[in-house]
Amino acid sequence: MPTAVPGIPTLETLVSAASAAPSIHNTQPWRFRLDPDGGALEIRAAAERGLRHADPSGRALHMSVGCALFNLRVAVAHFGREPVTRLLPRPDEPGLLATVRLGGPARFSTAPHLYDALWRRRSSRLPFSDRPLPGSVLGELAEAAHTEGAVLGRPEPDAVDRLLRLSWEGEQRTSADPDRSAESRRWVRAPDHTGLGIPPTAVGAQDYRDHIPMRDFAAHRHSGALSARPFEARPTIAVLSTPHDRRADWLRAGQALERVLLVATAHGVRASLLHQALEWPDLREQLVSAPHDDRRAHAQMVIRLGYGPMGPPTPRCTVSQAWEDDVLPILR
Repeated sequence: MPTAVPGIPTLETLVSAASAAPSIHNTQPWRFRLDPDGGALEIRAAAERGLRHADPSGRALHMSVGCALFNLRVAVAHFGREPVTRLLPRPDEPGLLATVRLGGPARFSTAPHLYDALWRRRSSRLPFSDRPLPGSVLGELAEAAHTEGAVLGRPEPDAVDRLLRLSWEGEQRTSADPDRSAESRRWVRAPDHTGLGIPPTAVGAQDYRDHIPMRDFAAHRHSGALSARPFEARPTIAVLSTPHDRRADWLRAGQALERVLLVATAHGVRASLLHQALEWPDLREQLVSAPHDDRRAHAQMVIRLGYGPMGPPTPRCTVSQAWEDDVLPILR
């Protein structure tokens, strides 16, 4: 028997919540479609919003969709329903990345702090203070990743320096690559009707010591480049990884990333994502050291955490723009 679908106001809220997720370059590479027969929301890849040069495999696109998927799960639970999720449900439709069916009454707490946090979460590319994160908070962040099948590792200080050097190397390679630098620049745009891209006010600043590699979306040093500011001397860096590296693992990593970011937001902790080294296969392989049992871990994101100002908002597509069809379905 088909599961009942929500009314239009709730449906719009669900899609708005999902679309509040972070995505690489704020490309928001997702589209939603309602399957009224099965009562499920489908999340499909918006391939035209992919980064052909920086993300040729689509790994970052899948992670972005995974973040949106986690937000959708939180919102469904907030409305008292159990989110029944399937990843890559139809092999003959590779663009269909996940479905979320609204099941019966939610079995557990809806974690209201996560639902509230998803509306407040913003990336902050600004300097953080040198105030350390409490061990209890770091433990919650690690548990958040573990809940979604990922590992959030805290490298030792010497390993942090190595990770930052790898990120700088990735940044420099991108700046020197005409195709990638042009692709990066295309996504810095004044807010417009599309709701896509990163407004110049949200780009942030560069560390005047060139220690923390904040991405320079302009991709070239010139008089209009990012302003230089003092960043924290010893940044708190975490690496999110998964034991495997398939499409489903990328979607799980995205869900883990968003859970980590929402828990951080609930604790007043800011975050920015250092993705530069992940865009170059040889650098990505060096981001995670092999554990003692020789099972290889696959880095999925480098996260900078700390206390500091909230970053400015980035625009979002409207709900109607996020639908695969031209209009929202009419539900009776």
